[in-house]
Amino acid sequence: MSGNNAPAAEPIIRISGLNKWFGTLHVLRDIDLEVARQERIVICGPSGSGKSTLIRCINRLEEHQRGSIVVEGTEMTNDLKNIDAIRSEIGMVFQQFNLFPHLTVLENCTLAPIWVRKMARADAEEQAMAYLERVKIPEQAHKYPGQLSGGQQQRVAIARSLCKRPKIMLFDEPTSALDPEMIKEVLDVMIDVAGTGMTMLVVTHEMGFAQQVADRVMLMDEGQIVEQNTPGEFFNNPRSDRTKLFLSQIL
Repeated sequence: MSGNNAPAAEPIIRISGLNKWFGTLHVLRDIDLEVARQERIVICGPSGSGKSTLIRCINRLEEHQRGSIVVEGTEMTNDLKNIDAIRSEIGMVFQQFNLFPHLTVLENCTLAPIWVRKMARADAEEQAMAYLERVKIPEQAHKYPGQLSGGQQQRVAIARSLCKRPKIMLFDEPTSALDPEMIKEVLDVMIDVAGTGMTMLVVTHEMGFAQQVADRVMLMDEGQIVEQNTPGEFFNNPRSDRTKLFLSQIL
């Protein structure tokens, strides 16, 4: 069979006609988006443009009112079984690190594998140490989050998400709460994760990261996708006036 007739691979995420309101505020308007396996997408845009809401809808941290979200062939509905199935495939890293303060770094990383994946504790700890090694803080395993810097906490949060063995990683402004000197250490870890072939959706203003890692960069404004393109085209040859204005303000 010739390559031309081969079926296109099914997208890992397919969003169709997505609409979301907070009360009377229409925060997502008719969003259509397909994400290919191993694709890395950076979503940027002004505050309040709907970018965080969009990725929070993908794992049902926010509920959409219209349209559909299909992840790995499962549609996100009110069915708790579907929600659990989709969430088990997705890791999420937030702006605030959302670590459990009363658990050590190691306990934070083994919680989901032991309770959700039913992994033996020894195996979960071995896996957690491997991921802490990967984010370059294995020596912090027995400390509590409050004893770590913000950059270290965010790296723990990334390791904890990776311990779920997700197929998709969502990052919601992962560096925006960090001091400038800590941003690079977190971005370096994200670049490393991108190198493993992980499917990633990243909401960020770190345009250097977008240029280095993204397959596609999207600008959102007023709940819509205004423009999307390869990093080269997006930054060097923006088509819409809104994109040109946004880039002139942040670059």
